Amino acid sequence: MQRVPVISKDNQPLMPTKPSRARRWIKERKAVGQFNDLGIFYIQLTETPSSDRTQPISVGIDPGKLFSGIGVQSSLYTLWTAHLELPFKRVRERMDNRRLMRRARRGRRINRKLPFELRAHRQKRFSNRKKSKLAPSIKANRQLEIRVVSELSKIYPITGIYFEYVKADVDLTSRRKGAKSGKGFSVVMVGQKWAIEQLSKSAPVHTRFGWETSNLRKHLGLEKSKNKA
Repeated sequence: MQRVPVISKDNQPLMPTKPSRARRWIKERKAVGQFNDLGIFYIQLTETPSSDRTQPISVGIDPGKLFSGIGVQSSLYTLWTAHLELPFKRVRERMDNRRLMRRARRGRRINRKLPFELRAHRQKRFSNRKKSKLAPSIKANRQLEIRVVSELSKIYPITGIYFEYVKADVDLTSRRKGAKSGKGFSVVMVGQKWAIEQLSKSAPVHTRFGWETSNLRKHLGLEKSKNKA
């Protein structure tokens, strides 16, 4: 049965309730219904609740390159699930277009007939050669997941976040040649530590490897869809 998120009049998340009870509270004016930025319907109490005790509720994140899965789970119910369409391709195309337009603009502005020391080269305003810098497309993916978890933590009493950690199988042949990554390298690996650090501000983060979730899925008899789109 679906559960409706509940928050107190002080904006503190409480345990979700049944839809019938939520309708009764709204009818008796003990609560008001609202929608958050994710389009989730929840109720906010207008009176002090009899108890503010909560049970463990976890958020599971399965990060990807083009799609990510997020679910909110209690000990008895699956409270909310989502299939995120990540902005990886869109951000990469915009960055490519920005680079092309910048090159064309600089080519029009600089008079190449003049000696190099007399050309209108603008000095750099800041150093953009930062180490461990995330690519904008990958950072946008992780930021979307972080924003979704931040919105969920406002209506659910989240006690833990479970993040599927991707670890590549290093190819020994590539390692001998001095390659930085093996054949098992994935773009999802980039920015994982930064995302976990940001998510830890909302709740404690626990990592799980892909083979662990795969074994659990097989044990439960669940099939993984190949067409994620």
